[in-house]
Amino acid sequence: MSTHRLYYDDAYLQNFNATVLSCEPSSSVFSESGPISAWEVLLDRTALYPSSGGQPNDLGTLGEAGVLDVRDVNDDVLHIVDREIARGPVKGVVDWLRRFDHMQQHTGQHLLSAMFHERFGLPTVSFHLGSDLCTIDLRGPEPSTGILEGAQRAANEVIFQDRPVNVRYGTAQQLAEIGVRKEVDRQGLLRAIEIESADLQPCGGTHVKSTGHIGLILVRRCSRVRQDWRVEFVCGGRADRAASGDFQLLQTLSKRLSCAPQDLVAAVEKALTEREAHFKDLRGVLQELAEARAALLVSTARLSAKGARVVAELLRDSHPDLLLPLATEVAKHEGAVGILILEESGQFVLAQHPAAKQNLPRVLKEVFAVYPGKGGGTSDFIRARFAEPRESAQALTLAKKLLLG
Repeated sequence: MSTHRLYYDDAYLQNFNATVLSCEPSSSVFSESGPISAWEVLLDRTALYPSSGGQPNDLGTLGEAGVLDVRDVNDDVLHIVDREIARGPVKGVVDWLRRFDHMQQHTGQHLLSAMFHERFGLPTVSFHLGSDLCTIDLRGPEPSTGILEGAQRAANEVIFQDRPVNVRYGTAQQLAEIGVRKEVDRQGLLRAIEIESADLQPCGGTHVKSTGHIGLILVRRCSRVRQDWRVEFVCGGRADRAASGDFQLLQTLSKRLSCAPQDLVAAVEKALTEREAHFKDLRGVLQELAEARAALLVSTARLSAKGARVVAELLRDSHPDLLLPLATEVAKHEGAVGILILEESGQFVLAQHPAAKQNLPRVLKEVFAVYPGKGGGTSDFIRARFAEPRESAQALTLAKKLLLG
């Protein structure tokens, strides 16, 4: 016996009566709080939609039991619930906020896909209804900003006209004869969703009664995914929240940059230009500091057993961008070898002038044997980082001892 699917003919049905035909223990369902014991319930009829066609399942209740999942198994709809239910009559309740959100997104997807296909020749090859965003994958050349805006504008015009959304039934041939957008190779009677004078598409999902119930469609962005173009969008309540969030973000940025929202682009470009100029000045200052400090460190360095000048320095409260230029400048001095460590991050550099002739890879290996880390480089210049930055001082002492021989 197949489950009678009430949502096929009335997606707005929120409460229904059914008969429990079976209730069997199921494998545990995992949640944020851990595994939950579950049962598989089969009803004679249901208004709860199972995951299918890119649309997630409904949630709700069956009697006192919470519905954790709804699955499509052959001709049956299997309800996964959090407690055992006795055979016999039961009242089902659909989580309406979740259902209506899914209806808005799914119908909006049909309409948006129709506009991309009809007006710009870009067919939809897949659809995903996520918890925050929805996506469609378009096949063809990259959609320009004008195409994305054009499809959004055309879809919203249909929404504002509040056109009826109807359920149609027919064979694949009958639907093809009346202009279905995407033909399917399936036998028997098919269900299709018709947006009046805009779209006809085979679909088993839940949809709104008229386009006005979609509310609004906002296209967010477009990116390349393998050979296709993924378009992110939101509809209805999600579009309202997204637009409000965008406005609040613009207000915050405008306040931080002391400009009007319409001047944000110019203000950001100015800030980026100033930041780059400051970075350039900073790099110059750090280079001068590195040269002066390297000369001082080398002049006071101890000589190793092989006659190399050994610089071992723990950098505290130093700018992180000083490490590399300082190590480079130390290595420019004849016969100098150094280990420089940033105490806060555990980053360090082993560097030497070729005349120092120290075996830096061996030193690194022996230090890591006691104080683990990761890194590598050449025989004269090695960059690395300790797993535990708090061990930097002890590691420096060991490395200095190894370098002095």
